[in-house]
Amino acid sequence: MISKVYSAIPYGYEGYIVEVEGTTNRGLPSFNIVGMADRTINESRERVKSALVNSSFSFPDKRITINLAPADLPKDGSYLDLAIALSVLISSNQLQQKDVEKRLFVGELSLDGKLRPIKGIINIVEAAKKHGFKEIYLPANNLEQASLIQGVKLFGVKDLQQLFLHLKNESLIEPTKNVVKKTVTDTEGPFLDHIRGQAIAKRAMAIAIAGHHNILISGPPGAGKTLLAKVAANLLPDLSPKEQIAITKIHSIANVSTEIATKRPFRSPHHTASSVSIIGGGTNALPGEISLAHYGVLFLDEIPEYPRSVLEALRQPLEDKKISISRASRKTTYPADFMLIATMNPCPCGYAGDPTHECKCSSNQIENYNKKLSGPLFDRIDMNVEVQKVDNADLLKNEDTGAKEHNVVKNKIKEAVERQHLRYKKDGLYNSSLSSHQVSTLLNLSKSAEQFLYNASEKLNLSARSYFKIIKVAQTIADLEGTDNITEAHISEALSYRKRR
Repeated sequence: MISKVYSAIPYGYEGYIVEVEGTTNRGLPSFNIVGMADRTINESRERVKSALVNSSFSFPDKRITINLAPADLPKDGSYLDLAIALSVLISSNQLQQKDVEKRLFVGELSLDGKLRPIKGIINIVEAAKKHGFKEIYLPANNLEQASLIQGVKLFGVKDLQQLFLHLKNESLIEPTKNVVKKTVTDTEGPFLDHIRGQAIAKRAMAIAIAGHHNILISGPPGAGKTLLAKVAANLLPDLSPKEQIAITKIHSIANVSTEIATKRPFRSPHHTASSVSIIGGGTNALPGEISLAHYGVLFLDEIPEYPRSVLEALRQPLEDKKISISRASRKTTYPADFMLIATMNPCPCGYAGDPTHECKCSSNQIENYNKKLSGPLFDRIDMNVEVQKVDNADLLKNEDTGAKEHNVVKNKIKEAVERQHLRYKKDGLYNSSLSSHQVSTLLNLSKSAEQFLYNASEKLNLSARSYFKIIKVAQTIADLEGTDNITEAHISEALSYRKRR
């Protein structure tokens, strides 16, 4: 008798259905798995055998063959353990084929028959739903993330015996209800109120967050560049349901978390990180930091210290909001709609142009330092702001305002984001994501603003990309003021954040 049990595996950003076929034949006892299975799946033979025996099931003393279809799809991981175990039970007449019809099973087995959580559960549930499966059986610890996907019944399984009794209608498992987790608001800070001075930088940061614009903050050491970036993490707007699913999905694929995302990611990789860890890749084409920062912030502190190859690799995802990873055995595309916050010093020693410190760098050193950011990469950064050192006399001023300024700015950002979603009629679309065609058709510039921008672009010799980025930043400024029309004043402020090299 041939058994058929359906399971699924995550494959890049998608999920694929796998049909687990099993049969037992006469011959010397053996347990073989075929169908482009990697070492992890081949090792499941021992896990499945021990799990069945330790769960009081009999393991057939025959020649067992398991086929994983489609055979040309590379398979890895421990996702198929549960389906393989059920296939053996059906082949040995301990379960009936009808017990598993129109159901999908996924999970890793421990030696005592318990189910362990797996990564990429949202990919699996989405694939199952797409192929018409109404009931999905998965590890109980994966229920929270899986419940974000609606329209299917999810059954959290603790061990093989519990599942067996359920399939035999002897002790039923109740399907889980959808879990709704609201976003979390940070109550500890840091807040805008904790930053002394830097009014221009704080204004620029609010604009950048409201429109999801990339921003570069430059200034001497100790001026508060890193603190501004950390404050930005607490100014980010709340997650929409769509964004919550996307972030949770990416983090599950990368095995970063088994919980539902409740706040936007703030990723801060060290400057020694490799290109693969930032962009993504490796043997299994896993997502990198730019995808883990999807709908959140990628913070590169002291950006000139990162290898040039890493920085140049950011050019395409900064523009396309996604990254395509191609390897010999696997090709996939991950989303990468992140906001870049970067900081840098004016020179290697950090004190070029500082009236209170003497710069010890030569002109060649300063030039080479600034060249670490190429022109094309610099052109993709929407806003540039310089910060100056705050007077020491102002640092210890005890102005205990709580988070008054912070809350006011955050509410304005929330309102600006809502205006953008209403204008574009699409959740998750920000001003920074507009194409040049969308800028031309969806945004309204006054005649004086249009003429002012034209004159400035001719005088400053702006590129086409810079031209449209100024309009998008100006639209965000208008959104913060509660208006849809872009005026000359909005263009003027947007131009002030467009530093020339």
